[in-house]
Amino acid sequence: MQDYPIGRTDIPWNEDEKDEWLESQTIQRSYADEVLSKFIRISKDFKKNHYGVLPIDASRYPLYAFTTSKWDVNKPNVLITGGVHGYETSGVQGAIEFLIHHAPRYSRHFNFIVAPCVSPWGYETVNRWTTNAYDPNRSFAPISFSAEAQLLMDFVKGFISSEAKALLAHFDLHETTDTDNSEFRPALAARDGLHIDKWQIPDGFYTVADTKKPQLSFQQAIIASVEKVTHIAPSDDEGRIIGAKIISTGVICYDKSSLLLCGGFTDAEYVTTTEVYPDSPNATPQSCIEAQVAAITGGLDFLLSHAK
Repeated sequence: MQDYPIGRTDIPWNEDEKDEWLESQTIQRSYADEVLSKFIRISKDFKKNHYGVLPIDASRYPLYAFTTSKWDVNKPNVLITGGVHGYETSGVQGAIEFLIHHAPRYSRHFNFIVAPCVSPWGYETVNRWTTNAYDPNRSFAPISFSAEAQLLMDFVKGFISSEAKALLAHFDLHETTDTDNSEFRPALAARDGLHIDKWQIPDGFYTVADTKKPQLSFQQAIIASVEKVTHIAPSDDEGRIIGAKIISTGVICYDKSSLLLCGGFTDAEYVTTTEVYPDSPNATPQSCIEAQVAAITGGLDFLLSHAK
């Protein structure tokens, strides 16, 4: 097991240790000030849907998704999710930036469902996990232990079912940070009573495609768009990124449905998980947000040219 202040060597956490972990978390920023307050700037072309609350504090953590107001059943449908891991700031802010400044012009061609901050408690506590020490991005199962995952799945599936048309694409916005090695992987090792090696954090942007439907040209279009904003992650000393084989510059694959990832819970034909590296000396908070937006617009431009 990695060194971690909670738990016993090689023994998974019990409920008392999970409670101890929860009690050690502190509020570090405001969901209301940094996320909810920006919604007023989103065009009336998009309807604000209140799809649930987090049970830890219903008044503090309402959940919202924006959908195209004048839904057109003849247009393809696109899902954008940010903040599945709440601490990954640019995913949240990038989704909002896209909604405010770019979504209106793309609405001529697509219907959108955008959930900017799936895990607001994680956003405020700068955390990867839920309050019950689950990773929401390993929790997109039919019956989930993560309220964040369950509520999002219920809303998206219910909405799409009512509109009688499947999703064409899903952009799931994430970051890879130095705290993966300093906090979150050690916590995971302690929680599960395992030894988990640190990995080489990639310096730059990359995408994670779905092993079953990688849509490589789509991923490459995203990389080409983001490359105009920030640098693309090179492979590590073993020719990999976070342990996965590179299938193209800045592109790796995960089997998303088997890993219960957010990117695997729909039947979307085109799926990408973006990964921004905010800790790079060459990155700024704004450039990270711009990279997320460039990933979305690059992918949408590709779909306009290539998808039926």
